[in-house]
Amino acid sequence: MKFLHLIWSNLKRKKLRTSLTLLSILVAFVLFGLLSAIQQALTGGVQIEGADRLVVRHKVSLINLMPVSYKERIERIPGVVLATHQTWFGGVYQDPKNFFMQNPVVPEEFLSMHPEWILPPEQKKAWLQTRTGAIVGRKTAERYHWKIGDKVPIKTAIWAKQDGSQTWEFDIMGIFDGRDKNTDTTPLFFRYDYFDEARPAWGKGQVGWYTIRIKDPAKAADVAKLVDAEFENSSVETKTEPEGVFFKGMAQQIGNIVFMVSAILGMVFFTILLVTGNTMAQAVRERTGELGVLKAIGFSNGQVVMLVMAESCLLSILGGVLGLGLAFLIVPGVASALSGMLPLFFLPTSALFVGLGISIVLGLATGILPAMQAMRLRVAEALRRM
Repeated sequence: MKFLHLIWSNLKRKKLRTSLTLLSILVAFVLFGLLSAIQQALTGGVQIEGADRLVVRHKVSLINLMPVSYKERIERIPGVVLATHQTWFGGVYQDPKNFFMQNPVVPEEFLSMHPEWILPPEQKKAWLQTRTGAIVGRKTAERYHWKIGDKVPIKTAIWAKQDGSQTWEFDIMGIFDGRDKNTDTTPLFFRYDYFDEARPAWGKGQVGWYTIRIKDPAKAADVAKLVDAEFENSSVETKTEPEGVFFKGMAQQIGNIVFMVSAILGMVFFTILLVTGNTMAQAVRERTGELGVLKAIGFSNGQVVMLVMAESCLLSILGGVLGLGLAFLIVPGVASALSGMLPLFFLPTSALFVGLGISIVLGLATGILPAMQAMRLRVAEALRRM
């Protein structure tokens, strides 16, 4: 700490160069924060779903439907405790940009399957008593200023009603909250019996996928094989997988998110490594004579190395902290704009600590070569360069 003034003075010597280097590091860490939030939004569901839940879908594709009669057969399979189904509705509210998930479900078994969604008992009762009723997550309700009792029109290009209309009206009977921060509170769920009765004949009695709860998560692979074997060689064969894998597969329909994020971050930080390393190397060359004076008055090689390393680390950590702080402020605004498409868009606390660690490593990596160059300086040679 007693050399902090000396280190800071060295950084201020070339203000423009230091500012540009600091800015480049700041931008890199802002990008790191945004990409971390994107990764969280696309893969967060993989981390939070129950280990005791499996998803049964059509073997060919998620867009292919399955018979509703499969439910009873699935529940008879050893190891299965409960089964319930959902179907992708694909609607929008008023404007195509107002997109969020809406699915028809069987209310009681759906809520039993998903304890992470918390609905007050009186609202649950109202939903069960209202055929056109729906429940919606807190985030979407606040976004559109919906309240209990509102009638909400949802337009879908997938499911026209029997009268040809593509607009379905639902009565908001409940607003559910999430059990924790990672719980998605953007979907809207409505009653399957109302949906099945009002939709065209071609889709009646069919569902999108089943979610099943099993007794022993350790036997998930065995239960999955039993489920798929039950429907093997039938007209609608199935593919059963853990719920986390199912949602990860949905996210990876637009590519391997983890790989893309890692590749982008790798390129960004490699570039920053070169920029910062070049800055430090130039600073050491410019101060050759001064470093020689420090050695001449008694500074050891180790102290000279620590001065150069401290300067590099201070620059990197300062840029990293400012960049992460700016990302922390930006992400909520971006999340508000993308709440329909990426409901779990937020900057995880773990990403802040990872970013801080990266800034330290970046400082050490960019300072090591200039520091070694300073350590190898001979006093007589350095003084001749003054």
